[in-house]
Amino acid sequence: MTKTLLPPNASTLDRAVEKAMHQHLDSISFPHRELWNPSTCPLEFLPWLAWALGVEAWRSEWPEAIKRAIVKNAIAVQRQRGTVKSVRDTVAAFGGAISIREWWQTTPKGQPHTFELVLTLGGQDGSQASATFVEEVIAEVARVKPLRSHFTAIQGLSAAASTKLAAVARPTTYARLTMAVQ
Repeated sequence: MTKTLLPPNASTLDRAVEKAMHQHLDSISFPHRELWNPSTCPLEFLPWLAWALGVEAWRSEWPEAIKRAIVKNAIAVQRQRGTVKSVRDTVAAFGGAISIREWWQTTPKGQPHTFELVLTLGGQDGSQASATFVEEVIAEVARVKPLRSHFTAIQGLSAAASTKLAAVARPTTYARLTMAVQ
């Protein structure tokens, strides 16, 4: 027997309507788990999920992988907002790497509550990142950094090279010379 919300003195018509509604509602799928998961959420609903999770900046021109990574990191970034880890996680969502040097780590010591951020980003297609993309990443870092801190952004360059072994063979002939002493 199905559970009912009707009172015990409900009429036969009320019970028939309730049964019809149950049959109709049971045929509707409820994809709640898929909609609340950044990996399985349809792309057209991803901005709404980002908004629900507290993502402050959203660009429609970002690639899908970056959008999904930002939504996946949203809760962790909000929990750790104002820490070095939140800055690292934010840049990692954009596919970049950073090196942070705080004011007390420099020689001579810098201004209190400042840090240098060396930002190494690759573009979405493996090329060098565009200036607007770098500005968007820096704006996101400014949102999640400690409020009292100020930073200087330095753009790093990542390059990969490979060495190949090359061998050259040169044929030689040796002849033994015997010298006779007379």
